[in-house]
Amino acid sequence: MLLIEKARVALAPGKGLGEHGDDYVRFALAENPQHIRQAIRGLKSVM
Repeated sequence: MLLIEKARVALAPGKGLGEHGDDYVRFALAENPQHIRQAIRGLKSVM
C-alpha cells in the first residue's frame, strides 16, 4: 500500500508472468512520457 499511497504507483504480482514470476512485480507503463516521469519521481520518493 505504501507505493499506492505515497508514490501513487500500482504494481501487480509477478505470479501471472510465468513459472518463475514469484520473485518479480509488474509495472504497466502505458502512459504518456510525463506520467511515466511522475511515476518514477514517486517511486524515488519512497525508496
